[in-house]
Amino acid sequence: MSSKTTVISGFELVKHLQKWSKNNLRQETLFCTIDVTDLYTMVPQIEGVLSLKKMLDHLKLKQIGGLKIETIIRLSRFVMQNNYFSYDGQFYHQIRGGAMGSPLTLTMANCYMFFYERDIVKQINNSNGLYFRYIDDIFIVINWPVRHLLKQIDRWNHFDENIKLSENISSIVDFLDLHIENQDGQLFTTIYQKPSYEPYYLPFNSIHPLHMKKNIIFTMLLRAIRYCSTFQAYLDERENLRMALMVNKYPNKFIHEQFDHVLLKLNIDQPLT
Repeated sequence: MSSKTTVISGFELVKHLQKWSKNNLRQETLFCTIDVTDLYTMVPQIEGVLSLKKMLDHLKLKQIGGLKIETIIRLSRFVMQNNYFSYDGQFYHQIRGGAMGSPLTLTMANCYMFFYERDIVKQINNSNGLYFRYIDDIFIVINWPVRHLLKQIDRWNHFDENIKLSENISSIVDFLDLHIENQDGQLFTTIYQKPSYEPYYLPFNSIHPLHMKKNIIFTMLLRAIRYCSTFQAYLDERENLRMALMVNKYPNKFIHEQFDHVLLKLNIDQPLT
């Protein structure tokens, strides 16, 4: 149900973007990323529980794991309304939103956003655009003029007093770990690293099993292959990965062997050099 409007990785977004851009990406197409401000702490507790109940009704579920829906809702209400914490020698009772890091808070927030965004999704889809969300981060690509898009975002900001949207509109955006550009009507993607990124991985001389070190190289190079839309971007990312691994004492021969292993797994019988 919500899988049509949510993504859990940059790779999912890449696949949707590649398919959409074949017939829809224009030279003037802009990307829009939106942050939902303080989502976890802005969702009212009662409304959050009600959105969970609404979602369970929407899915026509009678029970989960042997628990009746009524029991789940009562337990959820108890948890949401009984969060306490201490600060500077004082105890506080949280009366708005949920506890950060709580799985229940995440579920509530996703349910709340699902019902909030339905009219927005319908509007974007009717205009042949793409809308995807990862918890409190939203990605939109649509062939609207900037002024019209800003006007619509302002309108969406009045849908719910608890939801505040903060947008960034450009031909170059970053979403999750994906860097996206519209280069004169051509889609370009590669890996995005946050400014706080440091090239530190599990050191090769650690006592961890060897397969864990192999898996680090496998997953990182696989991500580069999936994300990079040009061969040069792939080569750049592969070299960045090699340098980071060498900083962490990985032997160059070991790195080469694992790079080749990735290509073998993907049935690429010629070296990507």
